[in-house]
Amino acid sequence: MKKVLIISYYFPPSGGSGVQRVLKFVKYLPQFGWKPVVYTVENGEYPIIDKSLEKDIPKEAEVIRSKIWEPYNLYKKFIGASSDAAISPGFVHENKKPKLTQRIAQWIRGNVFIPDARKFWIKPSIKFLTRYLKQNPVDAIISSGPPHSCHLIALGLKKQLGIKWLADFRDPWTKIYYYDKLHHTKSSHKKNLRLEKEVLASADEVIVVGETMKKEFSDVRKDNIHVITNGYDEDDIISDKKMLDEKFSIVYTGYLVGDENSTSLWQALKTIINSNDDFRSKLHLKFVGKVDVKVKNEISSFGLDEYSEFIDYKPHDEVTAYQQSAQVLLLLLNDTQAFKGILTGKMFEYLASKRPILCIGSIDGDAAKIINETKSGVVLRSDDENGIKEKILEFFEKYKSNNLHVNSIGIEKYSRRNLTSELVRILNK
Repeated sequence: MKKVLIISYYFPPSGGSGVQRVLKFVKYLPQFGWKPVVYTVENGEYPIIDKSLEKDIPKEAEVIRSKIWEPYNLYKKFIGASSDAAISPGFVHENKKPKLTQRIAQWIRGNVFIPDARKFWIKPSIKFLTRYLKQNPVDAIISSGPPHSCHLIALGLKKQLGIKWLADFRDPWTKIYYYDKLHHTKSSHKKNLRLEKEVLASADEVIVVGETMKKEFSDVRKDNIHVITNGYDEDDIISDKKMLDEKFSIVYTGYLVGDENSTSLWQALKTIINSNDDFRSKLHLKFVGKVDVKVKNEISSFGLDEYSEFIDYKPHDEVTAYQQSAQVLLLLLNDTQAFKGILTGKMFEYLASKRPILCIGSIDGDAAKIINETKSGVVLRSDDENGIKEKILEFFEKYKSNNLHVNSIGIEKYSRRNLTSELVRILNK
């Protein structure tokens, strides 16, 4: 069996969306003749812990953990946050007027911690893994980012040992949606661009999650860029037919950040409630996971509190059960250029749930293309209040006649096993 070293900050017991891609690759690689050796952190700053995911680590996998020093505890003390507070990506705050300490911390993040706050893991990891790989050779290396410090570890190993290297980008680097909020100086921005370019040029193969990111990276690299999307795991689908919610449930799962807030949706729901007694008696909004306070406040401002249920983070297998029992699945995406290439893992789990998807965001982004191609739901612009209202009423009428379903097509190619077979095809090159 061939061996591949996988460098990833996120790995169980870490929960949340960032861990799923690597974990599922690790789960299925042995079935294609590759033994995964995972290098990860021992004491990571994980916003979510989900030990239920450990069941997906195959017996063939070897997991190596090393300590990391991160500035998060200092950061929390500096801004006056509690020790167990979740840290937003890039230290970016949703407040319109963040505190002075928050703005200072954001500037430090953008100009001192390059490429990210895990930079102090890079040199110790290169030193440790160089010794380890000389004694325990592998056939290839995969680095998964963000954090992009993982790519710089792999870059160091490539320079030292010359091992074939595949760089896997779950999100962009300098085109990530919050990048412009980090107050980079010219020199800091140039350093990020230089590091990004060096990683893209030095890796033997590059993998991205969507066509938009591939197009963006093609400015630096013309060949050996492959698209392997996120996906769903067939093992997570409840085999017995799941009973649908009795009420007209509109379900959102995952972290709902302020940038994804949809004023048009809340307004449309309020309008329907005010004019339709039947809808008002049956509506049930469910949010499973963390919801930004900005979004909660806006939901409340439209008088939707009594129709809303906020459910704290649940283990992944419970989340998929909520998805599969929903009447409608809600996907909110920021309708901006920076979000057009965003393909969240939950979208593919939505596909597997085979419940109608109501996606509000960019109508020409990567997510819209997949939803439309698979006939899994509808995609509407963020400012299309009338369209949103009409589609919700259409869903509601079908719900009342027990005819609310989708006949999706071609979703099988997004199964985690099939996606891992694509990864193996590249590895076998």
